[in-house]
Amino acid sequence: METEVPAVLRARQAVAPDERFTFHSSRMRMTHVTPEQLKAMDADSDRCAVELSDARVDVLGYACLVAIMSMGLGYHRTSERRLHLRTAENGAPAPVVTSAGALVHGLHTMGARKIALLAPYMRPLTRTVVDYLTHEGIEVIDYEALEIPDNLDVAAHDPARLPGLARALEYSDADAVVLSACVQMPSLGAIEEAEQLLGKPVVSAAVCTAHQMLRALDLDAVAPGAGHLLSGAYARSGTGSAAHRMGGGTV
Repeated sequence: METEVPAVLRARQAVAPDERFTFHSSRMRMTHVTPEQLKAMDADSDRCAVELSDARVDVLGYACLVAIMSMGLGYHRTSERRLHLRTAENGAPAPVVTSAGALVHGLHTMGARKIALLAPYMRPLTRTVVDYLTHEGIEVIDYEALEIPDNLDVAAHDPARLPGLARALEYSDADAVVLSACVQMPSLGAIEEAEQLLGKPVVSAAVCTAHQMLRALDLDAVAPGAGHLLSGAYARSGTGSAAHRMGGGTV
């Protein structure tokens, strides 16, 4: 998240050269992607939201998809409301985007009812993601759990491997493919290659988060090199003159 969202925003300069963003992050601790550490991490999200609102950011991103999904079906709505309340209590109300909610939102935006996905998690946590999406009306027709337990190893996974891994999925009946259902596993540089290889729209949790953040800022959700979702097909022009400060990262 701390590399790919800024990369999306930098890419926007090709279509919106006058825009400027700043990026701020506050971290919750997690070293191994286990249910216990995810629960402890989520409990720390209120502190992070307050810290970021001190900077008077315009939008916050909660950047751990599986931490949200492991807390129960539909939990992204609860989290977004609660963290927004924390910013309001601190005198700096800002919308909150969770990567879990953004993935759901991005897939619905594209009309993707059936998907295939790749996730770095162990199989039980990947099944949690599948069940969460199913509850949101999105059928996962195939998925691959890469079963990488260490969070640093997830970040070090080579994104060049992802298009080939995605091609091994049963994706012919899918409306879209999720190349990385995790904001920690890099994939941005492989999105457009995967789209060409698979002949399908391809997204990631990070791309969906950037899309929803731009919409929350009342900006056109467009960025070159980030795949179909940010191609301009789902830009939704804004009417406001939102300031170009972005608070995101690992909150």
